[in-house]
Amino acid sequence: MSKRENIETRFEEILTPIAAANGVSVYDVEYVKEAGEYYLRAYIDKEGGVSIDDCEAVSRALDAPLDSEDFIPDAYTLEVSSPGLGRRLTKDRHLEKSLGCPVEIKLFKPLEGEKEWMGELTGYTDKTVSIWVGDRTVAFEREQLADMRLHTDF
Repeated sequence: MSKRENIETRFEEILTPIAAANGVSVYDVEYVKEAGEYYLRAYIDKEGGVSIDDCEAVSRALDAPLDSEDFIPDAYTLEVSSPGLGRRLTKDRHLEKSLGCPVEIKLFKPLEGEKEWMGELTGYTDKTVSIWVGDRTVAFEREQLADMRLHTDF
């Protein structure tokens, strides 16, 4: 496991009971470096959506455990937020909840001349994701996916 994966795994272990105690669930976590700065992000969710108060409560509750565990060697910024309407679909639990929903897929390399696809999520395996596009099912290897999100119309 990479350093990033180890940090994300340990962070999710700490976050999960704190989220539950605050009436929210863990949608995802990430540890990333952007513009030379590290960010430790918690994406929380609940039925009806999360509020700024939910984010603040979880953030405050994380302070002491993160300080006492001190398992992250780099200086970082902690962010707690909602995954948003156009949430990324990165884990099987995200895909399971999103079956039948419209999704947007971006590929690293074109398939049938297209790098961007939109359709209804119809299925997935550990290696593939399938969507209904027009009148047919299109399957993608997961390793082809640069990004996959819920599609939202405004």
